Amino acid sequence: MSYCESPYFLKRRKTREIVIGDPAMGGVVIGGDHPVVMQSMITCDTMDTAACVQQTLDLVAAGCQIVRITAPTVKDAANLENIVSELHQRQVHVPIVADIHFKPEAAMEAVKWVEVIRVNPGNYADSKKFAVKEYTDEQYAEELKRIEEKFTPLVLECKRLKRCMRIGTNHGSLSDRIMNRFGDSPLGMVESALEFARICRQHDFHNFKFSMKSSNPKVMIECYRLLVSRLEKEGADWNYPIHLGVTEAGEGEDGRIKSAIGIGSLLGDGLGDTIRVSLTEDSPHEIPVCRDLLSLIPKLTNTVTPFANNAFPFDPFHFEKRTTPEIWLNDHVKCGGEQLIRVVVTRATFDKVAPKIRPKDDVKPEAIYEDLNIAELDPTQAVEINCETQLVTVKDGVNLPAITAFRLLAAKLKRLGRDNPILLKDCINFEPVPMAPNLALLQAGVVIGSLLADGIGDAILIRGESGAGLSLRLAYNVLQAAGCRSFKTDYVACPSCGRTLFNLQTVTARIKTRTAHLKGVKIAIMGCIVNGPGEMADADFGYVGGAPGKINLYVGKIPIKFNIPEAEAVERLVDLIKEHNKWVEPESTEAA
Repeated sequence: MSYCESPYFLKRRKTREIVIGDPAMGGVVIGGDHPVVMQSMITCDTMDTAACVQQTLDLVAAGCQIVRITAPTVKDAANLENIVSELHQRQVHVPIVADIHFKPEAAMEAVKWVEVIRVNPGNYADSKKFAVKEYTDEQYAEELKRIEEKFTPLVLECKRLKRCMRIGTNHGSLSDRIMNRFGDSPLGMVESALEFARICRQHDFHNFKFSMKSSNPKVMIECYRLLVSRLEKEGADWNYPIHLGVTEAGEGEDGRIKSAIGIGSLLGDGLGDTIRVSLTEDSPHEIPVCRDLLSLIPKLTNTVTPFANNAFPFDPFHFEKRTTPEIWLNDHVKCGGEQLIRVVVTRATFDKVAPKIRPKDDVKPEAIYEDLNIAELDPTQAVEINCETQLVTVKDGVNLPAITAFRLLAAKLKRLGRDNPILLKDCINFEPVPMAPNLALLQAGVVIGSLLADGIGDAILIRGESGAGLSLRLAYNVLQAAGCRSFKTDYVACPSCGRTLFNLQTVTARIKTRTAHLKGVKIAIMGCIVNGPGEMADADFGYVGGAPGKINLYVGKIPIKFNIPEAEAVERLVDLIKEHNKWVEPESTEAA
């Protein structure tokens, strides 16, 4: 079972072309040899026609090629006619996606007006009650029959009107039926999507694409790899296009790094026909990040040197950290084994940041590169290493991109039966001009994050970011985004849409002001309940819009407090954290 031809050589997956709108009038064709398409989503109330039109125009001006608009009710879906009409009067024909979750009748209305219908199989025809039930094969078959009856009318209407469909599963919003048989797992997400795809194919409808989104980059990567391998197994004509995205990535540097890890890793393996970077920011901010990611991939992947042996040095479908022995990096810090993944800096960086480090700081250098006992190896040549406790890395100047070089190094060590700890680098070939900070951040996310998601790496060194303090902070942020270390509060924040029941950016800032000092606590901030309870299932606490002006608070995926006035909700969240003994007082006002 494989999802790409080689982990060392980029060959883009060949997908069937699907047409979205009229390409002569601003529509797009995705798949085949067409460039990867950038898309985003507006955040205003779908019933506010003027605001929807203006936000769509702003996205188009930023370079967005597909715009998604939520349609939670039939009334919202019907207003898509007015939005699309106004856009066409302004000579804007960007394809519009109607985002549908719980109401098939809303989809049947929306399909009249827009080019794409997005359905979430976990919400479209199934109830979600987190119920535990054992399904017999007969009961399961009956459920599938019921789903087919609800979904088929939309399929036939999409086919009649020459519309496109996105079958988009989300980690955490799987149906109870799927959850009880497959668990909240990548396999469950894939099976959920394939059930809907088979119904499409029964009616000879093929103008659809898949998405497998999660707020956890590792889970997201595993889901897409498994999906593509399953499509390959189903047959050559199952080569449907793929939309990539890390859902609820958050804001700022953290949101960009999470997206770089998930989207960048898969683009680097040749997967992906459309992408969205989901940020808790104004939507036009997402497009430059998409553009920068796409521009970096050719530089960070190997398209020149194929290798005869394409065996994977890791299991691409189940995350497992590469087994290594525990070794000392210096007199104070170990790496490998069960140790944390360590942060190494250059001597120049250490000299600049060391005077500012306080004893209790979590963000600090743990070793100096020039002081390490390290073997610098060229994985394109014969690798000789006689001691398993020797720290190794890829030698600077090797004529390969870093991801390829480190995967190849791990493969050669595996063939030799060696488990040496590996120091990862974000770059092994330096450009004469320092990278812009926005690109250095994405490069570190793609390179280091991809390798960590493969289970490779015991320590990391970031040099693409020229600022000493920024490079140190970036190293820790990459480790946190990849789920390898926790040195600060972790936030899962949705990017907002017309379903959102409060101002996500304002509320996220307010929650961060009160909780940013809580190291190791994960807080989900969700605008509504569509994906909220599921997507935040691995969060410690959840702040979820329940009704206009009202907030529900969760512990994990369990609702604890209901209909709290928004003005009180942040402090009630703090109270809930205290009740569960996760609260510590900030050391000072500045620290808080």
